[in-house]
Amino acid sequence: MDVTLRQLTAYAAVARAVSFTAAAAELHVSQSSLSRAVADLERTLGMRLLERDTRNVRLTPAGAEALRIADQILSAHRAGLAQLGRYGAGERGAVALATLPSVAAVLLPPVISAFRARRPEMTVRLLDGLERSVLERVVDGDADFAVSTVARRAPGVRLRPLVRDRFDAVLPEHHPLAERDEVTWEELGREPFLAVGTDSSVRRMTDAAFAQAGMEANPTAEASNVATVGGLVSAGLGVSALPALVHPLVGPGRLVRRPLVGPVVERRLYVVLPTRRTLPPGARRFLDQLEEFRSAADALPAGVAWEEADDGPW
Repeated sequence: MDVTLRQLTAYAAVARAVSFTAAAAELHVSQSSLSRAVADLERTLGMRLLERDTRNVRLTPAGAEALRIADQILSAHRAGLAQLGRYGAGERGAVALATLPSVAAVLLPPVISAFRARRPEMTVRLLDGLERSVLERVVDGDADFAVSTVARRAPGVRLRPLVRDRFDAVLPEHHPLAERDEVTWEELGREPFLAVGTDSSVRRMTDAAFAQAGMEANPTAEASNVATVGGLVSAGLGVSALPALVHPLVGPGRLVRRPLVGPVVERRLYVVLPTRRTLPPGARRFLDQLEEFRSAADALPAGVAWEEADDGPW
């Protein structure tokens, strides 16, 4: 049954006004065009909707029912278009963001809060995980984009610098190295070292830093969770090295942090964008919100800094 929105709109206007003349004026169309649309609708439905003579228009019982259903259809059509418009404006929908646990817990919460305050119909899905899985989620399309470290450029993504954070020595409160203003990797490597798990980007970078300092990393113990590493250090079981952004996750134990030198090691975090897909409108608006924080140099934890802007399009 090929009924058009134009026919339903024409009929509903006539049925409500009980007048072809008034309905034509309301819709800014000719009366003859309106009459044809209603006649076409009656023919398609196979029923008479209006009784009309030279002076009067009356709804038949079928016409009253048709008006009720036409109003439902037209109302749903308007609501659907309004929802689509809000989606296109980035006001409605969902953002799927893959990221590292430290970014999800420390960097992004204020951004998400500001984003949701402006766009309460938007939801944000945080897919936190380790570096490899984060990048795979962007390539596979599970995430709209990511915020992550990147060991090497992968096909199918492009990078925009976002923040950098410096590695610090994490020491028990009364450790002899805690009396220093800064600690070298070589000095740290002589102590029982507590490492993050081998599948972490933090571990990749600490191993590389020890190698650059001429040391071989031989962890006394390792744990996948940085809070666990912090607990072990706080208990006096060894020392560790962690980037500044994870420090709020380590916990309130009796720890001392000192800048690491020889070499100075900074971890860089990027916005990772797909090259073969168009970002949904809501994802672009979220990235605009993130850019506002960066442009305003919004406060970050000690040892973390915003990177210089990249003015290319999202």
